[in-house]
Amino acid sequence: MDPAQVIDLGRESLWIAVLVAAPLLGVALIVGLAVGILQAATSIQEMTLSFIPKLGAMILALVIFGSWQIAVMVDFIRRIFERIPELFM
Repeated sequence: MDPAQVIDLGRESLWIAVLVAAPLLGVALIVGLAVGILQAATSIQEMTLSFIPKLGAMILALVIFGSWQIAVMVDFIRRIFERIPELFM
């Protein structure tokens, strides 16, 4: 196995991980920021208040983006399996 192939596979794996995680992390960031601004504006300093809205938003994001995330991962795994014969020659 060529070191360039290993680096390429690692780079592609990291990119797929970022691509799959980005929608959920983005939703958590936006909801957390909105709840934080609301808490600051109303002087409510309850630490557990942001948990439920984040959880609900992330479940909604999984419902919306879940099929796309699975399709991206399945496509990546399929490409890896197709590359197996050429990796060890």
